[in-house]
Amino acid sequence: MFNEKDLQQIEKHGLTAEAVARQIENFRRGFPFLRVVRAASPGDGVRVMEPAEADAAVRRYDEAADGLRVVKFVPASGAATRMFKELFEFVNDGKRGKGIDTLVDNIEKFAFWPELRAVLPPGADDKALVASIVGEGLDYGSKPKGLVTFHAYAEGARKAVEEHLVEGAAYAASNGTARIHFTVSPEHRAGFEQLLAEKIPFYEERFGIRYDISFSVQKPATDTIAVTPDNEPFRQDDGTLLFRPAGHGALIENLSEIDADLIFIKNIDNVTTDARRGDTIRYKKVLAGELLRLQQRAFEYLRALDEGAGLEPVAAFIEKELCVKLPEGCDAALLRAVLDRPIRVCGMVRNEGEPGGGPFWVANPDGTESLQIAESSQIDPKDLPLMQSATHFNPVDLVCGVGDSRGGKFDLRNYTDPSTGFISNKSAGGRDLRAQELPGLWNGAMARWNTVFVDVPITTFSPVKVVQDLLRPQHQ
Repeated sequence: MFNEKDLQQIEKHGLTAEAVARQIENFRRGFPFLRVVRAASPGDGVRVMEPAEADAAVRRYDEAADGLRVVKFVPASGAATRMFKELFEFVNDGKRGKGIDTLVDNIEKFAFWPELRAVLPPGADDKALVASIVGEGLDYGSKPKGLVTFHAYAEGARKAVEEHLVEGAAYAASNGTARIHFTVSPEHRAGFEQLLAEKIPFYEERFGIRYDISFSVQKPATDTIAVTPDNEPFRQDDGTLLFRPAGHGALIENLSEIDADLIFIKNIDNVTTDARRGDTIRYKKVLAGELLRLQQRAFEYLRALDEGAGLEPVAAFIEKELCVKLPEGCDAALLRAVLDRPIRVCGMVRNEGEPGGGPFWVANPDGTESLQIAESSQIDPKDLPLMQSATHFNPVDLVCGVGDSRGGKFDLRNYTDPSTGFISNKSAGGRDLRAQELPGLWNGAMARWNTVFVDVPITTFSPVKVVQDLLRPQHQ
């Protein structure tokens, strides 16, 4: 299948011929659907906390934070292509839909309007205005979302990445330092570094903290080979193999390298304004406080098992608190295996029709049932009514505990489900190809974690999928 040049290319990419062969076999065999049992719901996998419980969780986190290594992890890779897709279609093809009308009619309401006005050519018509947003002018069509101006304030507008600095100061600071890690594309890293170098002194003085900012890029060794429609290796015009980034699931490698006890994960575009940030801060702390409680009890039960304690209290904790349904007659080895895993507590918002993974009970090979976040592509079409019945969805609002009971750290790569993934049809150089993505970061890449779902207010979710979303109240 591979010649000598192929093998050299594969090795240079950080892969092995065996790993690439497995990828090709995935194309030929396809990925199995998840064994979904039912949608999780309030009282059955989605925990709705009473105000007093939430208050206690906030206090628990606030009291513990200075003794923890806390990091906020923000996936921020890639250009904001989808955000401006409709604008490109108008500029390049003359296709004008309602979204363009909305944009033009409300242009002065966007926080980036002062910047845009400064670069607009005299007498610019609608097409020139839109072209100045995505092309020469603001050049947002080739920038990542983090470097797009989102919100206007009296002291000046803020880009998305700045709002993560503000959030980080509010709930991810420990001992006076807020540690934030951004995953970025190599071509965008300099832009992030330049902006943050300019802005960080202002926010450090404002909040009385220090920022420790770090970056990483998606590793080439996580790329996947592209194949032809016949599932043969896709070769470029020069005869070399084509490898493609394997989606955000590849970032489990980056996450695994973070030196922290507790990691908050939130998408780059899910930020709101200062006036509306109260619920976000409160419920981030709620999730973190609940994680600390569950993690401490899991560690205590692990020690109890080592000392020969009875199995019933351990099994009751696993089923009631960690939301893992155990098979009949399970032994101490299975209980220990369930307890000795990374743990995440995920905020779940009420389903109001936004896109996002749903919370489900899933049957596992070891006989247990556990909670997982599943996308529609992972679910058998005959089970899709289950997805439509889900009361909640995941807005990528996670708090992760990655330390083990022995004071060490889990290798997160050992807790993925390699049998999950996604295959899509793409093209390169005008030729059709099939591409493969790894299990999503909060889907299959965390399938073997202990997962707990907590109901959080919809006010904690304010994504920007298209530029017109910036006109929503939570961004004005």
